[in-house]
Amino acid sequence: MTGANGRIYLSPPDVGDLETKMVTEAIASNWVAPVGPDLDAFEDELSEASGRRHTVGLTSGTAALHLAVHALGIGPGDRVAVAAFTFAASANPVVYVGAEPFFIDSESESWNISPELLEVAIVRSSREGHPIKALVAVDLYGQCANYLAIEAICDHHGVILIDDAAEALGARAFGRPAASFGHVGVFSFNGNKVITTSGGGALVTDDDVLAARVRSLATQAREPVAHYEHREVGFNYRLSNLLAAFGRGQLSTLADRLARRGDINARYRAEFADLPVSFMPIPSWSEPNHWLTTIVLGEDAPVTVEDVRLALERVDIESRPLWKPLHLQPCFDGAGRVVDGTSERLFERGLCLPSGSGLTHAEQTRVIDAVRECLASR
Repeated sequence: MTGANGRIYLSPPDVGDLETKMVTEAIASNWVAPVGPDLDAFEDELSEASGRRHTVGLTSGTAALHLAVHALGIGPGDRVAVAAFTFAASANPVVYVGAEPFFIDSESESWNISPELLEVAIVRSSREGHPIKALVAVDLYGQCANYLAIEAICDHHGVILIDDAAEALGARAFGRPAASFGHVGVFSFNGNKVITTSGGGALVTDDDVLAARVRSLATQAREPVAHYEHREVGFNYRLSNLLAAFGRGQLSTLADRLARRGDINARYRAEFADLPVSFMPIPSWSEPNHWLTTIVLGEDAPVTVEDVRLALERVDIESRPLWKPLHLQPCFDGAGRVVDGTSERLFERGLCLPSGSGLTHAEQTRVIDAVRECLASR
């Protein structure tokens, strides 16, 4: 995906020979539909990685989240709290089912949803007669949220907790793996994630009944009879066996991928130690997967985030601003929120840098040199 003088991408797929071998074997076996031994094995391996009893392989992380809110009985008239500082896919499925997203700002300690603001939102919503039914907590940039506090709050108020670990496979918090928190967790295997199945995702849970229902809904909710019988509307969301074979090859090298991204993050931190930038904080309870390394320009920085992004673009290096908070997105205009400006400040001053596990030392040097030159040029 890159070359000595070619474009450097933010987080491109990192594909090895094993993936080719496993997909070729799956094709040769004729298991090319959304059913087969590699899909079964991939689900078992993801259950082990997430510490969950059940995994359902699906076409995307968004599909997993959609099925989660649908199967949990969330629908019209319900209010669902969602982390404000994330990609729109964390909130879109709430709208799909006719529920109302309610956005909660970040804490400075981890950049993830603030437990304190969550408590405020739950109490305020209850007093207004429109209680929060569920929470979609997001593990931002590969770092888990503060689930020790979040789980306690949700349990106390009877709020269903969904762990959106789309970006966080391999991360840990409080000694537990990402997606192991709450009633259900979801992963994404989009092309830019730590591992990819080209397109794909998964839902994980310890709930036997929920897992069976999601598996049925994902295959058009067909009843187990000889003819085609449907008692409810389902979806065509199952992951194919071919893509699962690809994912198994990727998952088998997860430890190496995490180590490489950790090394990339550590080098950026060391090389920029003298610059007016800071990095995503890592609390003592967190073991992030370093999906993307991000920098935040200090108030004394001589340039803006857009200056840095354009400077990198001029030398063919992709970078990207931090997530624009969802309460600022036009499609969610008018949605409820409890915010204190934390995510807005991060969006205004933050940038994601190339962080893929396939990034070479020389390529990272190009990125470092370009950032340093930009910050020294004003």
